[in-house]
Amino acid sequence: MTLNLEDYFSTVFEDKLLVKLPERDDDQVTGATRMLEKRREMKEVEQALGAQKEEFLMKMESLQQRRDELQRKEFQLQEALLKFDKFLKENDTKRSRAVKKTKEEREVNNVKFKELMGFQEELEQVTKQRDDLLEMMNKYKPFQKYLEQALEQGEQFQEIREVIGRHDTLVSLYSHLVDIEIFNQDKVEDIRSTIARNKETKNNEILRYNNELAHLQTQLEVERSNAVMWEQKWQKIQSTAATKTLLLGTLKMSSYNLFQLVQKHLKTNVTSVADYDTESQLDRIATFVNDLTHITREIKEQEKRESAESEQVHEDGEEQ
Repeated sequence: MTLNLEDYFSTVFEDKLLVKLPERDDDQVTGATRMLEKRREMKEVEQALGAQKEEFLMKMESLQQRRDELQRKEFQLQEALLKFDKFLKENDTKRSRAVKKTKEEREVNNVKFKELMGFQEELEQVTKQRDDLLEMMNKYKPFQKYLEQALEQGEQFQEIREVIGRHDTLVSLYSHLVDIEIFNQDKVEDIRSTIARNKETKNNEILRYNNELAHLQTQLEVERSNAVMWEQKWQKIQSTAATKTLLLGTLKMSSYNLFQLVQKHLKTNVTSVADYDTESQLDRIATFVNDLTHITREIKEQEKRESAESEQVHEDGEEQ
């Protein structure tokens, strides 16, 4: 809390301490009386200010004590909040660990239960396979007896597995021959399809070439007529070009003659401009014409000024 002592005492002095004395007649009040009154007023003001200052200091001390008490209580409250927050965090940590442990145990139990169910299913499948094999063995027992009898009657094979091996070889060979036959048939069909596609493609190409030939023949006729027309135009262009060439030569000669006249007038010999460089010659001629026009304009303006001055002098002379 920040207080301005000067403003405070000034306000107190203006509101409570200044006492307006009754007006007296200046003739009845002497200087000594005024002095005593002023001293008394000053003493009363000082006493009042001292009392107000003491009261203010007491209030400030009381406020400081209250502030210290509030700070102490605030510090105690912050410590209590920190302890409570620490207690809550510890409880949350313990609860999180317990929940995590429970979740892990539940997951382990679920995995074990799934493994148990998988073992039971595997056991059922193995039992079923055993029953199927027993059933198949009972089913093929007559064939075993038949093979044993065949071995006893024949001399080519000594054991049953040799007969089964021969049978597997023949079945494999038959399957291979069937695959070869199917492959050959597919290949023949592919060849037939390829021949048909090639034949159709060639027919389309022949038709396209015939159409292109007819189009090219038509185009040839058009180009022949165009050639005659362009030949006529070329003859006309050659005739026009000869005329233009003659005119260009005349212009170049005129330009060169003018350039020579400019050189003679300027009494200079420009060696940097070639005889065939008509464009540079025209640039020099244009520069000379512009300079000559500018000089002529300045001369005319000078003559006008001199004429005006002479007229002014003549008029002044007549007036005199």
